Amino acid sequence: MSARIIDGKAFAESLRAKISSRVASLVARTGRAPGLAVVLVGDDPASQIYVRSKAKQTVEVGMRSTEVRLPAETNQQDLLAVIEVMNADDGIDGILVQLPLPEHIDEAAALAAISPEKDVDGFHVVNAGLLATGGKGVVPCTPSGAMMLIEDEQRDLSGLEAVVVGRSNLVGKPMAQLLLKANCTVTVAHSRSRELPGLCRRADILVTAVGCPEMIRGDWIKPGAIAIDVGINRVPAPERGEGKTRLVGDIAFSEAVQVAGSITPVPGGVGPMTIACLLHNVLRIAESKA
Repeated sequence: MSARIIDGKAFAESLRAKISSRVASLVARTGRAPGLAVVLVGDDPASQIYVRSKAKQTVEVGMRSTEVRLPAETNQQDLLAVIEVMNADDGIDGILVQLPLPEHIDEAAALAAISPEKDVDGFHVVNAGLLATGGKGVVPCTPSGAMMLIEDEQRDLSGLEAVVVGRSNLVGKPMAQLLLKANCTVTVAHSRSRELPGLCRRADILVTAVGCPEMIRGDWIKPGAIAIDVGINRVPAPERGEGKTRLVGDIAFSEAVQVAGSITPVPGGVGPMTIACLLHNVLRIAESKA
């Protein structure tokens, strides 16, 4: 028996429709649409595609989109000055600095400069602290989206054993905090963990975010588990032609789909949820202000 494939694309579409409806009622009530500002420094091709996609989806749900594109040689002081202007602008509800930044700019300093109330990515140390202590802050988009998919599969997670493979500040740590908040018993594993296959086999909920193509094999997965693959890795695909690649996750999908109860594919799983959750964060900030 094969696992149920979790359709992140369809879930994200449904979430955006709900956001659009709430934006319309907020505009009717306040006369003002929520605003998202995105700062892009340099001309990284992947970042440019991502920023275009964010802007398009922001406008589609009825929000205002502001883009500030700065040359790659922009210095840190000038970037911080741009962020300061946005912090003071009442028309902007959420601010996002697209990562990665050029090497000469301190990423931590740029993220710390964003007002915690407008930190739509949830990366500010204040929001990280609120999440860790059970407070109400902005939750990072990818873990938030993964959590929505998990709770759609199983409403009550109390007492379930969850294993998060990966300990990054962007995904692994906030994911563990969200699972703890849902009353799971949580283990955070990583590249130095001993007996990683055994740890994974204990998981009723397995979330992988290590960036290692198909590292998690099918026999590492507990039969019937919910498997959430956050990894996005490009691997050679010679069958598609010379120099071609394809996307795979951290989980060996063709093996895991035979064992898990439900599983996210790559692409089409957690990925589409990220921008939808970004818009959800902007909306929640604007609603709380209103």
